[in-house]
Amino acid sequence: MRKVSIFGATGSIGQNTVDLIRRAPSAYDVVALSGGSNIAQLAHDAIDLNADVAITAFPDRLDDLRAALAGSDVEAAAGDTALVEAASRPADWVMSAIIGAAGLNPGMTALAQGSTLALANKESLVCAGKLLLATAQEHSARILPVDSEHSAVFQGLVGEDMAAVERIIITASGGAFRDWPLADLTKATVAQASTHPNWDMGQRITIDSASMFNKAMEVIETREFFGVDPDQIEVLVHPESLVHAIVGFNDGALMAHVGAPDMRHAIGYALHWPDRKSLPVERLDLAKIGQLNFRAPEEARYPALRLARDVMARGGLMGAVFNAAKERALDHFIAGHIGFLDMADIVAATMGTLDREPGLIDAAMTLDTVAHVDHLARRATDARVAQHIG
Repeated sequence: MRKVSIFGATGSIGQNTVDLIRRAPSAYDVVALSGGSNIAQLAHDAIDLNADVAITAFPDRLDDLRAALAGSDVEAAAGDTALVEAASRPADWVMSAIIGAAGLNPGMTALAQGSTLALANKESLVCAGKLLLATAQEHSARILPVDSEHSAVFQGLVGEDMAAVERIIITASGGAFRDWPLADLTKATVAQASTHPNWDMGQRITIDSASMFNKAMEVIETREFFGVDPDQIEVLVHPESLVHAIVGFNDGALMAHVGAPDMRHAIGYALHWPDRKSLPVERLDLAKIGQLNFRAPEEARYPALRLARDVMARGGLMGAVFNAAKERALDHFIAGHIGFLDMADIVAATMGTLDREPGLIDAAMTLDTVAHVDHLARRATDARVAQHIG
């Protein structure tokens, strides 16, 4: 029986992971589940899966969690320290699906225990990729990608020599505004940006899809995870969301991963790796689908992709700046303080501001320096938004 933990269990990735675990209860011993404010869901799943501990990210919801777990054997805990403590408990396989920079510390802690880390938290590689990979190597741990694009690349590289890889193409749906006239993007609302044409996801990731900030993060992740040069990474808009990534080799061959837009495929591959087992996902009828479409992304529509290139060119701690600025810009868009297109401009301005701080971006990468830069970037982004509003 494998010991597993799921951090971010109440989000879309976490719920799909819970679904797969629930289908084979005798195969897994659930150590820890964590969530945010959805206490009812967290408690229900923790009791159903007989977890050792359930953790809410919010200390002020601890009493609510305790009440929801009353009568069960599940321990209740709350806050960042509790998350790290839970991640330190022995587990064979850990899902890292906490959204944002908050997912970095639990993931690092799990790797330090030698656990296999199923990584759905984009921010970990963007903010501290070198640190995360070095920790895995030091403790003989393994990181398996769970983003559909990186799982697709990972699968396409099985049995292949990285020296033979010429390029990696990751696809993007294009989000809610892929077919809008560019002039209309200045008037795009939060409600409009929160509706995805293909995927059923949370609000923040859906808006990130519309702006393609999520794809910008994935470009940086691709560089960190697979060690390829930035100019080997390409992005294509693929409205059907059926081809998740393509690996191009030096003989001209392209290996494409094709599958239904269902995150249980990537999660299940990581859960069962190195085996490939049956999953409850749709089997595609290619004759019925008929055709697949691809187009290059427009820079004016998706400026976040250019910012990803800037991050990779600058290196150092610029990924942490980019992520923190992106998170705060998104907060301000959702709050109605700035427009949809303002997000990229504000992130770019924050990157420029912190790059002018002597020695800041080139400081040694540690959890402390990543946290320090994250704090400064959030503060600088808030200041830039205040200027914009004023």
